[in-house]
Amino acid sequence: MPAEPLAFSRATCSIAATLELVGEKWTLLVVREAFFGLRRFDDILAMVGCARGVLSARLATLVDNGILLRVPYRDPGARPRYEYALTPKGRELYPILIALMQWGDRWSAPEGKPPIVLRHLDCDAEVRAEIRCATGHGPLAPRETFARPGPGASELAQARHASREQNRVR
Repeated sequence: MPAEPLAFSRATCSIAATLELVGEKWTLLVVREAFFGLRRFDDILAMVGCARGVLSARLATLVDNGILLRVPYRDPGARPRYEYALTPKGRELYPILIALMQWGDRWSAPEGKPPIVLRHLDCDAEVRAEIRCATGHGPLAPRETFARPGPGASELAQARHASREQNRVR
């Protein structure tokens, strides 16, 4: 019998909130370039390929939300400008980007040949994103996990879950 969907408010869904912030194509590509070491507007623009206004808006959103930090710099004889550095909050997006890349390598790469392969600096092994429990079991498949209301769930969601659990025990 399939599991009942977890009753929670879609308005407080962490996935929806994250997508609201970084779920747009250009935003994720800007973050990708920051991980690959690009920090300056023109360099990011050349690699991402969006319109200047789009890039300006995405950078502003990422800065406003604490994912990137604007850092002033000045080339000799030029006016002051800014470059963009990942914050700790921004660096936490790395496993998400790697997971998206892995999925794309598997399902979208022409002839199954990924355009980029990430390697571990110390041992040269391939880098993978995996789902593991806090005690290290894994990699875990979706059917090896379950959802339970968290501390941010509404009282109604928690009550519904508790009622379901109570009925299941009987």
